[in-house]
Amino acid sequence: MARQDYGALLAPGRIGSLEIANRILVTAMGVSLSEADGQVGERLLAYHEEQAKGGSGLIISGVAGVAWPVGAVQPNQTAISDDRFLPGLKALTGRVHRHGAKIAVQLHHGGLVAGYSSDAFDQPLWAPCYPQPMKGDFPDYFLPEEMGGFTGKMPQLKVLEAADIDLVVEQFGAAAARAKAAGFDAIEIHGAHGYLLSSFISPKTNTRTDEYGGPLENRARLLLRVIGAVRASVGADFPVWCKIDACEYGKDGGIELDHAKALAKLVEAAGVDAITVSAYHDVGQGKLHSGSNIPHDPEQNIPAAAAIKAEVSVPVIASGRVEPEAGAAHIASGKYDFLAMGRKLLADPALPSKLAGNSPESVRPCIYCYTCVSTAYVRNPLRCAVNPATGFESESAAPQVAGKHFVVIGGGPGGMEAARRLSEAGNRVTLLEKADRLGGTLRFAALAYPANEKLLDWLVQELGRSSVEVRLNTEATPELLRSLAPDAVVVATGARRDMPDLPGSDLPHVYSGDDMRRLLLGESSDELKRKTGLMTRLATKVGAATGITANLDFVRSASKKWMPLGQDVVIIGGELVGIELAEFLHERGRTVTVIEPAPRLGKGLLLVRRMRILAELKEHGVALHGGVGAIAIEDGAVTFTAADGAPQRVKADHVIVAMGASGDLSLAERLEAEGYKVEAVGDCTGIGYIEGAMRGGADAARRLTAG
Repeated sequence: MARQDYGALLAPGRIGSLEIANRILVTAMGVSLSEADGQVGERLLAYHEEQAKGGSGLIISGVAGVAWPVGAVQPNQTAISDDRFLPGLKALTGRVHRHGAKIAVQLHHGGLVAGYSSDAFDQPLWAPCYPQPMKGDFPDYFLPEEMGGFTGKMPQLKVLEAADIDLVVEQFGAAAARAKAAGFDAIEIHGAHGYLLSSFISPKTNTRTDEYGGPLENRARLLLRVIGAVRASVGADFPVWCKIDACEYGKDGGIELDHAKALAKLVEAAGVDAITVSAYHDVGQGKLHSGSNIPHDPEQNIPAAAAIKAEVSVPVIASGRVEPEAGAAHIASGKYDFLAMGRKLLADPALPSKLAGNSPESVRPCIYCYTCVSTAYVRNPLRCAVNPATGFESESAAPQVAGKHFVVIGGGPGGMEAARRLSEAGNRVTLLEKADRLGGTLRFAALAYPANEKLLDWLVQELGRSSVEVRLNTEATPELLRSLAPDAVVVATGARRDMPDLPGSDLPHVYSGDDMRRLLLGESSDELKRKTGLMTRLATKVGAATGITANLDFVRSASKKWMPLGQDVVIIGGELVGIELAEFLHERGRTVTVIEPAPRLGKGLLLVRRMRILAELKEHGVALHGGVGAIAIEDGAVTFTAADGAPQRVKADHVIVAMGASGDLSLAERLEAEGYKVEAVGDCTGIGYIEGAMRGGADAARRLTAG
């Protein structure tokens, strides 16, 4: 795409007295990369420095606790509640300024959401009043192994009295003075997302009858006092703004857009230099955790940002799954002034520089898998499925080994990532792929979840831009390896997929996961031809399409007519593959039932995506059964015992067994026995899906080039 298409996005901007090189901001995120005692350490320094190198005009460092440890929402959260934190904060601003970027700090108090503060520090949750009990399905989506970071104890609640409110105002003011002393260029006050200030603003969570409850002017009083205290601490010319909720999705009686527009006028009058527009939701509804401030639907919050922009004269900062070209168009048309990005800049912090350098195609795509977001829910540090360096920037080191020859066996995501990194480090790389196309199981994953296709295309493109020699339709035979004489071999051959020992699994209407992959990708086999009777026609039609994308588009849009599956399909296996396949088949008109022996479905899907896809499958009538036993397949049906012990019989024209995958190190072990230095990556080491493949490929390349 031409450089001028991003002109408005790359143009300089201004917030108060702050000059910003472009309109791309790193949105504030809770990343859990500081130290356990709240200090800024090397991990957070390197994380933000990478964003500064990547060309973002302004970085907003998230959730700095003004009352830490009170109000802490996650482990390893940055603290700004005492002067002892100043050295680390100064180091942070210095590292960012070194690369010409600007950095703001987000001042934060978790309030009712500060469960970590309660668990780790035995602190009460600060709130305007006693909240109503949480209702909904949110807890039902956690896997048992994800509950390890929670104590399970009931938190204490502190309903704020006048002296407590005065203390909060004082804490924000003191934190603002520290922010200025530490060298931050600006301050964002977090007045959204259910945290303390937001809980006062929302009519749902604030039922007080004093001067801090009732009409909006009273509910906003705490935020307005905080703005005043911050302004008094930093002076009239220091850039200060606040983040507010445009609405609270699914929360009956919560914040609505009209409230937000009125609030925007109040905070503008109180002296802010800009307004960040976000949104929140009813936390009891699992699906809504990807339906407000981190929306799954593109541009979901942009209409609200534009509506608030029309009410105020200060700049508006918008966010929420907006593509760069759309952001440029929005800014040019006056819908908002700055675009704050989160997930896209985690996938590729160099996105701004790549846009400015007229190479948007080289931007590593976000696949919206919610790995980054879900880490916060289970109290883990930030990481990214497609960019293994995110959150681990402090561990990165310049490659030391170059000029060697490496052979990579397998052209899936792990093999492609390893190959391109080894080549980038200055080595000769030969990639052997036995199929006629690159991609491996990522091609199948791109059918089931279209966002994966962008990653597939990017990996193939980047490999094509590299010096890697790709040999398709090539088996890695001992003779070939001897002739290549590599210094080391990367084995990325994928998982072994065995049909589980289920009664009736040998019946002709039963497909394995590999059968489905071959079916949907047009890869024939004698057994599959026998089962379907249609594979020759399908393979010919699909093979006539040119390129990977054309194949996927053909299969994704295909109707019932060609797909050799009956109306009623039972999927045995409710982890990632089975769930995404259920979504794919339901969208193509099938009646789908998923049964899973484990008590909870969706393993392999990160929590926030799991909450959305399982909720949507239920909404669309897909039957989901966890904790089943005694599974047996018969002609036209599958029988099993439900979690409550009741016998079940479900009609099945076809059965897909999405189970039985496991790591397969046999080739790696054989090569090691023959004397080769071997690195095994991806699913051959155990099922790790896209994140495991990408991280494994990067780690293998790092080890092989580290000397």
